[in-house]
Amino acid sequence: MKISHTSELLTRAVEEVIVREHLEEVIASGNKLRVKFGIDPTAPDIHLGHTVPLRKLRAFQDAGHQAVLIIGDFTATVGDPSGRDDARKPLSEEDIQTNLKEYLSQAGKVIDLEKTEVRYNSEWYKKMGVAFLYDLLAKVTVQRALERDDFQKRIAEGRDITVLEMIYPLLQGYDSVAVAADVELGGTDQKFNLLTGRKIQRRFGQPQQDVMTTWLMEGTDGGRKMSKSLGNYIGLRESAGEMFGKIMSIPDNLIVKYFIALTDVPMSEIEAMEKDIASGTMNPRDAKMALGERIAAAYHGEDEARQARERFVKVFSQREMPNEMQEFAIQDLPLTIVDVLVQAGLAASKSEARRLIEQGAVEIDGKEIRDLREAISSRDGQVIKVGKRRFLKIKSE
Repeated sequence: MKISHTSELLTRAVEEVIVREHLEEVIASGNKLRVKFGIDPTAPDIHLGHTVPLRKLRAFQDAGHQAVLIIGDFTATVGDPSGRDDARKPLSEEDIQTNLKEYLSQAGKVIDLEKTEVRYNSEWYKKMGVAFLYDLLAKVTVQRALERDDFQKRIAEGRDITVLEMIYPLLQGYDSVAVAADVELGGTDQKFNLLTGRKIQRRFGQPQQDVMTTWLMEGTDGGRKMSKSLGNYIGLRESAGEMFGKIMSIPDNLIVKYFIALTDVPMSEIEAMEKDIASGTMNPRDAKMALGERIAAAYHGEDEARQARERFVKVFSQREMPNEMQEFAIQDLPLTIVDVLVQAGLAASKSEARRLIEQGAVEIDGKEIRDLREAISSRDGQVIKVGKRRFLKIKSE
């Protein structure tokens, strides 16, 4: 990634910069900035939506600044309330340790970990006593803590807000004090927390960090924020074929946004492509092909990305079955189609499996399945198709 030009650094996939004029001046001065991005290991997977601020962190890194990645192994036990309708379930220490290892591995596909200052906020919080907590809590009023939109929504709906959730932004803010951050990055849903960091720094006698909020990415359904719980995400650990296929399923109106936020294609080329699509001289499908191959190549290499594209064209453009497909060995009979989809990993839960079937997205040997109780035999060679691109061959034991 090479985004060294200040204008693009401060605008590409960026929603807001606070305070932009100050940040422009500091960058122009040639001073090396400490640019912070924090992420709580609340799940083992990173998806493309998470990579937008990570890519911006890499852009600062490539421009010569110090990237500081905060792994919130302590704050994960509290839970970030941003954008949530209810409190997060607490995570065990074992879950957090497992997740953070996966996070680092995946984050390393975007940023240069060897040049990144990786910090765990348990470093300072586990050393702090009650006196520190009193001091921190005195920095922000209850009224200020309750200003955030997600809290106001919960209050209006009569939903609970825990005191721990109110404290969370203060803890994230103190992270900026602990690492002396000059800039903090985060999605637009993190704006309240990032601004709280400025306030906490000021009250601890530090210069206030500048804040940069990056775009939130809609998922493959085109409407809602990319989220694993909604099933509309594209995960970094998914195969090149799965990544490519999911990119091909996004609505046409997201093509340009995905190119800007998730690739290094020069803006001049993206703007030209946008004009060609609008004028009808380029088929949106061709643009998505190029997008899918670029994104798959970024995480799996050019060879696997090219093969993913070729397989997609063969299977879906020429309506052929793939030569190779996932196999599932049936051992415990009887199994329903719902059971098979979950056990084979084609659905994250039984409720998702039922939803796929009810939407007509599941076929067995070319026949659409609508019966949730459809039994699967152990006959070799049965092919289950889910959606437009996922295939599963039944194998008997």
